[in-house]
Amino acid sequence: MASFPRLILAGLSGGSGKTIVSLGLCRALLQAGHAPRPFKKGPDYIDATWLGLAARAGCSNLDPFLLAPETQLSLFADKARGYDLAVIEGNRGLFDGKDLGGSCSTAELSRVLAAPVILVMDCTKMTRTAAAVVAGCRHFEAGLNLAGVVLNRTAGERHRRILREAIEAYTDVPVLGMLPKMAENPIPERHMGLVSDQEHADREAALDELGRLAARWLDLDRILDVARRAPDLPGPAAPLWTGAIPADGPVIGYVQDAALWFYYPENLEALERAGARLVRLSLLDSAPWPEIHGLYLGGGFPETQAEGLSANTAIRNHVRGLAEAGLPIYAECGGFMYLCRALEMHGRVYPLAGVFDLSTTLCPRPQGLGYVEALVERDNPFHPTGATVRGHEFHYSACLAATVAGSADFALRMTRGQGLFQGRDGLLRANVFAGYTHIHALGEPHWAPRFAAAAQAYRLASR
Repeated sequence: MASFPRLILAGLSGGSGKTIVSLGLCRALLQAGHAPRPFKKGPDYIDATWLGLAARAGCSNLDPFLLAPETQLSLFADKARGYDLAVIEGNRGLFDGKDLGGSCSTAELSRVLAAPVILVMDCTKMTRTAAAVVAGCRHFEAGLNLAGVVLNRTAGERHRRILREAIEAYTDVPVLGMLPKMAENPIPERHMGLVSDQEHADREAALDELGRLAARWLDLDRILDVARRAPDLPGPAAPLWTGAIPADGPVIGYVQDAALWFYYPENLEALERAGARLVRLSLLDSAPWPEIHGLYLGGGFPETQAEGLSANTAIRNHVRGLAEAGLPIYAECGGFMYLCRALEMHGRVYPLAGVFDLSTTLCPRPQGLGYVEALVERDNPFHPTGATVRGHEFHYSACLAATVAGSADFALRMTRGQGLFQGRDGLLRANVFAGYTHIHALGEPHWAPRFAAAAQAYRLASR
């Protein structure tokens, strides 16, 4: 069986500093000549992108709600193979899940992967209590391998000494690093988390700075030893992909630019495995598009690029024309917003593609956040009627209620989550499917083959 050195960096809560520690550790290991492969637990595009940049490797998401345990094992083994170690960043607090039992938590993922956990703690205004917290986490759930702790936001040498002595005196959990308070975060945050890497002025310099910080304040040798002492995976990891790739498949375009870039890499890979030939496109560039037979519009930050999106009239008209011609289009969150008539924010109206005759508006607080589950109630090219679809949503925008009345052809009825409007999602028009729900192709294995088949049917019909 192949060896998979690995560890999970978890926190006590969101904001504990685990992302900064994860980024710094990946870059420090890279600078030291190692080849780390990052993973992100949970439905997250922004942290995953930054982790991939920090390690200069791809980053995949592992999520117990979106993916079955055997699929998580297969995905992990497929992507970790050939690297020195896997660094998996958790999400929220270590034991926080979707119910009282903590299902879908970072702790659950640690058991699925038999991965040792290193806890990142914010130690602001805390000394001996840190030992009680570590002891509580150490014994809270059976089967958790708490292999170490990293103390974050420490105030000085005296503070660090007391923290280390207390934890080592009252627990058997080793202290593997102690980071000082940072005067300024080199990667600032905004409403949806870290700022987009595409909007950061000097991302490599910021990551190098975090790498130097980690190399100075973390015990890299002991952390590597934790990863290397991870046991065999708990069960065989089946091949992630099976079957031959169909030849001469349709061309599916996907938009990846500063406006839309939220894609799980496995979603794109699944389309290719289903026979599609992918071409990268932009909604901000006015250059003509090549011939395509399907279009995938992921999520992102259309609100930060609203002026450029609205000004690109040629592409707006082209996308609307493709939709009217019956092109299969799948749009998630930001992609859905682009297909609407307009985006309203800060007292301005930004005209967009107008495929759907409704508008969205940006709100000061999240309008949908967390896991979703929905029943497919109407025929569409992408999801079979009667199926239950699992995904997630995270959006600050909302549909203007007055504009939805004439666009009520929804494919999804939400059994968990908010969706687009009054518990519905998956707005339909011809072969267009658009909504706030993000899916993972490995959790919905019907999606990519159906998308590719719809694109091939469009290709043949348009000859």
